[in-house]
Amino acid sequence: MMQFTESIPLPPSHQEQVSPFSILMMNKSISTNNQIQRAKPWPGFHTSKSLGTIGDTNCMEQLLVHCANAIESNDATLAQQILWVLNNIAPPDGDSNQRLTCGFLRALIVRAAKIGTCKLLTANLNHSMETHKFSIIELASFVDLTPWHRFGFTAANGAILEAVEGYSIIHIVDFSLTHCMQIPTLIDAISNRLEGPPLVKLTVAGATEDLPPMLDLSYEELGAKLVNFARSRNVMMEFRVIPSSSSDGFSNVIEQLRVQNLIRPENGEALVINCHMMLHYIPEETTLSNRFTSECTTNSFRTMFLKAIRNLDPTIVVLVDEDADFTSNNLVCRLRSAFNYLWIPYDTVDTFLPRGSKQRQWYEADICWKIENVIAHEGLHRLERLEPKSQWVQRMRNANFRSSGFSEEGVMEVKNMLDEHAAGWGLKKDEKDLVLTWKGHNVVFATAWVPL
Repeated sequence: MMQFTESIPLPPSHQEQVSPFSILMMNKSISTNNQIQRAKPWPGFHTSKSLGTIGDTNCMEQLLVHCANAIESNDATLAQQILWVLNNIAPPDGDSNQRLTCGFLRALIVRAAKIGTCKLLTANLNHSMETHKFSIIELASFVDLTPWHRFGFTAANGAILEAVEGYSIIHIVDFSLTHCMQIPTLIDAISNRLEGPPLVKLTVAGATEDLPPMLDLSYEELGAKLVNFARSRNVMMEFRVIPSSSSDGFSNVIEQLRVQNLIRPENGEALVINCHMMLHYIPEETTLSNRFTSECTTNSFRTMFLKAIRNLDPTIVVLVDEDADFTSNNLVCRLRSAFNYLWIPYDTVDTFLPRGSKQRQWYEADICWKIENVIAHEGLHRLERLEPKSQWVQRMRNANFRSSGFSEEGVMEVKNMLDEHAAGWGLKKDEKDLVLTWKGHNVVFATAWVPL
C-alpha cells in the first residue's frame, strides 16, 4: 500500500482541509493561463525518475497508473488525492491530452465507486457524459468525418467487388459496428457492373448489446431504407436481420447461416462475410479464469466463430478492426495500452471539429464509453477486448483461411479517400494487409481472406 513518506508544511489555518497534492500544486504555481511549471517527483511515489512536467502526457499517464494501483489496493486516501489532482489538471474542455486524461479520470471514478473506494469523491466530481443516439443522416455524416471507418469501408468494398465478379446472387452477411453504413457505397458500385447488377441478399447481425455509435431507428426501418436505396440503383435486394449477441459468438447467426447454406452451392451464390469492428466484442480467452485458459485456447468463442464461418465455405471474409490490445486482465497493463492508443481519436478530432460543437461532444462521448468499459468493468461486462492485427492474422490462419490481399486498384481507392482528410492520416502495407495510420501510429487494419 502506497503512503506519503514526506511531510509538506501547511499553513496553520489549512492543515486539516488541504491535501498534500493540492499544496504541491499551489507551491508549483499552476496558473490560470495554463503555463505548466516543472515539478519535482511526487511525494510518496517510489519511482526512479521524475514524473516530468505537470500536464504532459507522461505525467498524466503515470498519475493514472498510480491512481489505478491505489484503487486496486483500496488505498482510498491516496486514490482520492490523485483523482483530485487529475480533476484540476485535466478539464473536459482542455487540449487533446487533457480531454484524454479526463476520460480515464471518469473511468477510474466509476471503478472506484464500483469497488467501494473513494465513495465521497464521486459526489464532488461531476464527469457524466451520455452517448448520443444518431439519426441515419447524422450517423452517415458522422462516419464521413474521419477515415476511422471509411478506411475499412473502402478497402473491404474493393476486395468484395473483385471476389464476387461474375456471380448473379451475392449474399452479404454484415457484422458491423456502424449499422450498415458501408452498404450504400457497395450497392452503388455493384450497380455499375458490366454484366449487370446481381440479386443482393443482405443479412445483418443485429447485436443486442448497446454499443456506440447507437442508432435511433429499428433494424426493420433501416432495412426498408436500404432496400429502397438499392431499388433506386436498379439492384434487387432482400434484407433480413438476425438478433444476436456477441457474448455467445453470434451463435444464432451462425446456426441460421448453416441451415441456409445447405442450398447455396446449387444457386451459384457468392457468400461474403463482412466483419467491421465487431468481432472484438466476442469474448476471448482472458474472459475466463486462468485455470481454464489451456482448454479455451482451442475452444474460445472467437476460435469457434471463425471455424464455423470457415465451414460455410465463404467466397471472401473481410476483417477490419482497431489495431490495439485491450485483453490484459491486469488493470495497469490495460490502462497503459488504452491510453497509448486512444490519444489518437482525441488528437485527430482537433483537426476537423471545433471546440463546443455537438458532433465533437458525440464523438468524444463514444470514446469515453470505450475507456470506461475498458477500465471500470471486468468479466463479461468488459466488452471492449481489442486484439492487434497479428493476433487476428494468426486466428484466421488457424481457422484454415489464407490471406487474399488487396489489388493495386483497391489500394489506390483507399489512398484517394485519405486525400480527402487531414494530412496526418497515412496508409501502409503490411504483407498483404492494409493499415491506416495517424502520424505514423497504427490505427485500423484491413485484411481479406479466402478458404484454404
